[in-house]
Amino acid sequence: MSFVYKGLSANFEKLTVTDHELERQLVRLQQQTPRAVPVTDRAAKLGDEVVLDYAGFVDGKQFEGGTAKEQVLTLGSGMFIPGFETQLVGAEKGADVLVTVTFPEDYRAAELAGKPAEFKCHVLEIREKTPYELDDVFAKEVGGCETLAEMKEKLRQSLQAYYDDRAEMEVQDSLMRQAAATLDYTPTDKELEAGIDAQVELLKAQLGQKGLTLDAYLQFTGQTEQKLREDAKPEAINSLRIQKAADRIALLEGIAATDEDYANELAAICRQNRMTMEQLRPHINAQFEGSVRDNIRMQKAIAFVRANARVTVVDAPASKD
Repeated sequence: MSFVYKGLSANFEKLTVTDHELERQLVRLQQQTPRAVPVTDRAAKLGDEVVLDYAGFVDGKQFEGGTAKEQVLTLGSGMFIPGFETQLVGAEKGADVLVTVTFPEDYRAAELAGKPAEFKCHVLEIREKTPYELDDVFAKEVGGCETLAEMKEKLRQSLQAYYDDRAEMEVQDSLMRQAAATLDYTPTDKELEAGIDAQVELLKAQLGQKGLTLDAYLQFTGQTEQKLREDAKPEAINSLRIQKAADRIALLEGIAATDEDYANELAAICRQNRMTMEQLRPHINAQFEGSVRDNIRMQKAIAFVRANARVTVVDAPASKD
């Protein structure tokens, strides 16, 4: 079988944002971002936001990092040391509260771990969290827009861009899978093990975003890690084949990662990770540069396949809405 990567076909499944989906997203945003309204006629309770100044002391001495001005804290959030937030329940605006706690034994600052501490707190403000109405105030304070109508249009455009990007990724994946299927390549045992490792690491990262560990996931699903790795093998093989296909396309078409491409990619990495080039530079070595340039070549090879494919725009199935 000859290697085919030009003239492939795929459908771009166009999903158009409906009014129903737009309203659903607005309600979700409304639920996720309650309005903090100042209150002066009662004491603080769990669920309230309090704004406070505080200073921490251990053995009668103020310690570094234990002082803050106008700190916003939701009571009951668990953001502070255990016991800290509950001692602010019942405090009124303007009150001075002495909070006594003990740092956990495994506290990140070893010099404070396990030690009792006092925090002198001054409550500047108490705010009650209440739902927004879906009106122009919500649009201004949450959406950064003058009117709700403007916010809806902005959200519609954002959702449409997301759906289009997702559809485009599916097109590119379909094309590269087709090309990879015609490639005469079988991964070695070593390559396959590395590919499975990559799939497991990807799963770990996805679970981490949800606050889960791989062990917890295995326990919940009743799987073993051996079974998980076995199940990951087909996708690992496919990923390896796509990588090899991209390498072959780059070789056949003279696709390379130029110095300008590399510089642009470094700048993009800095933007995505909110760091400066000076902060990134210590992490740059031959392996890092090689990985970045390999990724650039792969993306350019995928773009070449996409540009030489027949892509038809069709309406997405209703089930995707």
